[in-house]
Amino acid sequence: MHAESLTTAQLAGQRLMVGFSGTELSGDLKFLIDTVKVGGVILFARNIQSPAQVGNLCRSIQNYALSCSQPPLFIAVDQEGGVVARLKAPFTEFPGNPAIQTENDAARFGDITGHELADAGINMNMAPVMDVAPEGSKSIMAERVFGHDPEHVAQMGKTVIRHLQKNGIMAVAKHFPGIGKTSLDSHLDLPTLASELSEIEAFDLIPFKTAIANQAAGIMLSHIRYTGIDPDWPASLSFEITAALLRRKLGFKGLVLTDDLDMGAIAKHYDIYTIIQRVLQSTVDMALICHPGPAIEAARDAIHGGIKTNRHLYQQTINSAKRIAALKNHYIIQKPRGGHETR
Repeated sequence: MHAESLTTAQLAGQRLMVGFSGTELSGDLKFLIDTVKVGGVILFARNIQSPAQVGNLCRSIQNYALSCSQPPLFIAVDQEGGVVARLKAPFTEFPGNPAIQTENDAARFGDITGHELADAGINMNMAPVMDVAPEGSKSIMAERVFGHDPEHVAQMGKTVIRHLQKNGIMAVAKHFPGIGKTSLDSHLDLPTLASELSEIEAFDLIPFKTAIANQAAGIMLSHIRYTGIDPDWPASLSFEITAALLRRKLGFKGLVLTDDLDMGAIAKHYDIYTIIQRVLQSTVDMALICHPGPAIEAARDAIHGGIKTNRHLYQQTINSAKRIAALKNHYIIQKPRGGHETR
């Protein structure tokens, strides 16, 4: 895959990762691939019946993209273990991050999960969670974090990243710059965190710095408004948090994704045009829209319109497409797993 050879329609689609309905290659899913030209899809419980079915679905997605002269797709899933695990038995079920106490625990999770995802044709895991829940807090993330100590979270997360990626699965560390201190669920509404940047750097950012140092393929942004960094915009729509902090200050050169833009924190407060304009301006690579519906096409149209009329946004999209292409070339095209065809 070469970013410079993509049409503007393909460039626009590459910046979307979307959810869909059904357990097989339906007409709606074909439309997302051949017409919207999405860069990736994400699987949920509604898409999963068995290992064989998931394998067939993933193969059919990649083969259909190939038949349409489209780049291969990221195929992602949230497989953290515990309360957030889309793949159930006979896939291996883990008790979750709080139960991962040693590097051996983390390595075992990364190896087994990575192997099973790769065999199914999935190439990206929206894990590990790198948030830190302060001890004694009523954190919304209490059941999903490795613990209360940033250094421990960093060590466990680093090991998971290494072992997922060793098995051909792109690891996406989340939720930058950290949601462990929040108690309001961003699925419902927009949480605010008043911590200053210095406080966030001394606590929340420690695991993410480790994830960057260990070449995590991607980082997912939270839907939290960190008023000490950017009083106006949540992280997923913030230039200050993505471009200034994550890209420039921390030096992250990999893939940056939003969390699901259908969540109440975003959908209740911003229209899709505003959302996409912020995404384009903030050096976010991929917008995640997890529910089928008109928002997907509206987002594609907003991206396409922006890059056709604004030279700066076009160049930003070329930069994003290069980051996307680098990962697809490494993880999907050069090292096919789970029945993908080498391109």
